[in-house]
Amino acid sequence: MSTHLSQLPPDLPRPVDDGGAAHLEGSFFPDVALPSTDGTSVNLSDLRGRWVIYIYPMTGRPDVPLPDGWDGIPGARGCTPQSCRFRDQYKELTELGASIFGLSAQASDYQREVRDRLHLPFQLLSDSSLQLKGTLRLPMFTVGSIELFKRLTLIAEDGRIKKVFYPVFPPDRNADDVLAWLRSDAQSGAAGDAPRAARP
Repeated sequence: MSTHLSQLPPDLPRPVDDGGAAHLEGSFFPDVALPSTDGTSVNLSDLRGRWVIYIYPMTGRPDVPLPDGWDGIPGARGCTPQSCRFRDQYKELTELGASIFGLSAQASDYQREVRDRLHLPFQLLSDSSLQLKGTLRLPMFTVGSIELFKRLTLIAEDGRIKKVFYPVFPPDRNADDVLAWLRSDAQSGAAGDAPRAARP
């Protein structure tokens, strides 16, 4: 079952851009405090520096069956491969000046098991009360009676959202797409800082 969670089926339906995240770029993180898997509370509005926050529906566990029809919901499947890829690219991401959080609607105890089992070198934030649904108007979907965040990734600087990845597909390529954007942004910044040549 663990291997099953870490592998993506070849015929996953591709999510479409429904415009649910179009308003996020340029927005500031709200004054919302969320519990972290290290036992602290993180206020998003207080985050300084560059942060990558990947928001995912729910991570499966080997001892808990996935909801019925999970693989057929566009964008639902793939939280474990996505988290593992951010784990594998963690060193490169931090070398580019980025810190990382994962975020879902699952409780911290559930997330803590996932963090430890997958050996994630970063913390996960729990928004089990769905505060970001209202404050940031994040896109949602419902499976059964459970409301979950759609998968998206935010890159923020000093609390302001600079880049939005939405929809995210395939999930296991998200970390590489984030790395590519960070490298491009760093090169653009370096080019902007370069001295201009004197006019002849």
